[in-house]
Amino acid sequence: MGGRSDPVELVLRGGRVLREGRWEDADLAVRGGRIAAIGTSLDALVGPETVVEELDGRWVLPGFHDSHVHPVQAGLEMNQCDLTGLSTLSEYLEAIGAYATAHPDRAWVTGGGWSMDSFPGGVPSASPLDRLLPDRPVFLPNRDHHSAWVNSRALELAGIDAHTPDPADGRIERDTSGRPTGALHEGAMALVGSLVPPPTSTDLTAALLTAQRHLHSVGIVGWQDALVGAGLGMPDSLPTYLAAKHSGALTAKVVLAQWWDRDRGLEQLPSLVERRALAAEAGLDAASVKLMQDGVCETHTAAMLDPYLDAHGHLTDNRGLSFIPADALATYVAALDGAGFQAHIHALGDRAVRDSLDAIAHAREANGASGLRHHLAHVQVVSATDVARFAALDVTANIQPLWACLDEAVEVLTLPFLSPAARGQQYVFGSLLRTGARIACGSDWPVSDPAPLLGMHVAVNRRAPDQPADAAPLLPEEALAVTEALAGYTTGTAYLNRLEGSTGRIETGYAADLVVVDHDILGEDTTVLARTRVTHTYANGREVHRAS
Repeated sequence: MGGRSDPVELVLRGGRVLREGRWEDADLAVRGGRIAAIGTSLDALVGPETVVEELDGRWVLPGFHDSHVHPVQAGLEMNQCDLTGLSTLSEYLEAIGAYATAHPDRAWVTGGGWSMDSFPGGVPSASPLDRLLPDRPVFLPNRDHHSAWVNSRALELAGIDAHTPDPADGRIERDTSGRPTGALHEGAMALVGSLVPPPTSTDLTAALLTAQRHLHSVGIVGWQDALVGAGLGMPDSLPTYLAAKHSGALTAKVVLAQWWDRDRGLEQLPSLVERRALAAEAGLDAASVKLMQDGVCETHTAAMLDPYLDAHGHLTDNRGLSFIPADALATYVAALDGAGFQAHIHALGDRAVRDSLDAIAHAREANGASGLRHHLAHVQVVSATDVARFAALDVTANIQPLWACLDEAVEVLTLPFLSPAARGQQYVFGSLLRTGARIACGSDWPVSDPAPLLGMHVAVNRRAPDQPADAAPLLPEEALAVTEALAGYTTGTAYLNRLEGSTGRIETGYAADLVVVDHDILGEDTTVLARTRVTHTYANGREVHRAS
C-alpha cells in the first residue's frame, strides 16, 4: 500500500464533486482502486505514471448501481434481432427481415424488445410475420418479457392450436373461434420458447460483455442480476459470471439473484446453497433469490386485490395470477431467510405486494430480525394500507422509476382496466419515502432503458423523458427530489447489495466508482436530467467508458 504522499494512478482535475448532496470544486485522486484524496491541492500526488484527466468544470457523481436488471438477457437481444429503440410495426418487420437475411444459417429468428403500445390492444398478430417469414419460426419476447410474438410456423412446431389449453400460469391469445393468433403470455411463452435452440456458452459470454459495456456507458458500475438460473426461457448464467470473474472481464460489482423455480418447492433450497458457495469461492455474491409472484398489469396478469375491468369499464372475474400460492410463498421466504438468503420478490400488483409483505412478516416471526435486506421489485400498485408496512418490516422498495409516467403503457393499456383505488396508487414512491421505507432504483433492462439519468428524470418529474414539460404528470405528489432519486441509484442499491461501506459515495477510502456528467443535475430545471450525458465512467478507478 502506498503512503498518503506517494503518487497516485489517477487524478480527476478541475471538476465539481458531489459530496453530501452539494457540489465542491475539488480534484480527486485514486490509488489502488480507491479514492485516496479529495481537495484543491493534489499536485503533490501526481507522479510520472499518474493519469491526469482534465474535467474542465464537469460534474462528478458516485457511480450508479442498478437494483434489478437482466444483463445477459439484454446482451443476447442486442446481439440477435434487437427491436428495442423501434416503435412501429413497419420498423419491426424491416429489422426482422434484415436479421433473417443476414443470418440464413440460424433455424430460428430470435431476439426481442418490441413494445406493447405498438399494437392495437397491446397484442401483436402472427399474420405480418407469416407474410415475411412463412417457413422459418420466429420467437420474439417483448420488452417486459411477459409476452412473446410468434409466427404460425412456431405455433405449428409447438403443436399449439385451438384445442391446446392455456397453461395454469399463462395465456394463449386467441381469436373468437379459439385459434391462436400469435401472442403468448407468461407461462404460455414456454410452449414455444422451449423449442428455441439455447445460446452457447460463447453466446452468453459475449452477451454479458456487450451488456456490461452498455451499462458502463450510462454510468452503471454495479447491479443485481434479477434472474440467475434456468428460468423464463433463459439458460443458467452462473457459469458465465464465474468465467468472466475468473478472466478479469467482469469489471462491475454484481450480486446474483438465483432463480426460484415456482414449479418446485423447498427441495431446491440445498442446490441454491451449493451454488451460493460456488459463487463465493470465485468472489461473487449469490446470496439473493428471485421469486416471481405475479405478472404485469398490461396483460391483466398482475395479482390485484380488486378485479380488472373490461373495455367497457365493467367488472370481470379476473384478479390476475399469483404464481406462488400465498401460504407457500410465506413458507419459502421463511426458509430462505433461515438459510441466510435475501428474498428478491417480483410483486407488481397490490395483491402480490400484500402477499409478499405477509411472507416477509412470517419470516420475521419465524426467524427473528435477520438483517437480510429483503425487497419487493416493481411495486406498481401498493394498497394505501400497505405503504407503511415496508418501513415497519424493513423491506426495501426496489423501484423502476422510468415506468412512473403517463405513457401509453400506463394511460391506455393499464389505467382503464384497474379499479379506481388501484389507479390512485400507481408507483407511490413519495409515500413510501415519507413513511420511512428504503428505496433502491433499477431498470429491469431490457424491459426498459437502463440509463439512470432517464429514470431519475421520471422519478422527479413523473413525465416520460420525451414528454413536454406541460404534459400531465402521473400522481405528481409521488415525485421524488433529485437527491432522493440519485440516492436510489447509489446508496440505496449499494445498501441492498450489502456494499454500503465501500461504494455509492464519494469519500476517501471508498471504491473509486465514479461518473462524470456534462450538466449540473441539482439545479432548478429538473428536465436537465433527460439531457445530461455520461462522459466518463470509472469502476475501481479504471476507466470503463469514455464518450466519443
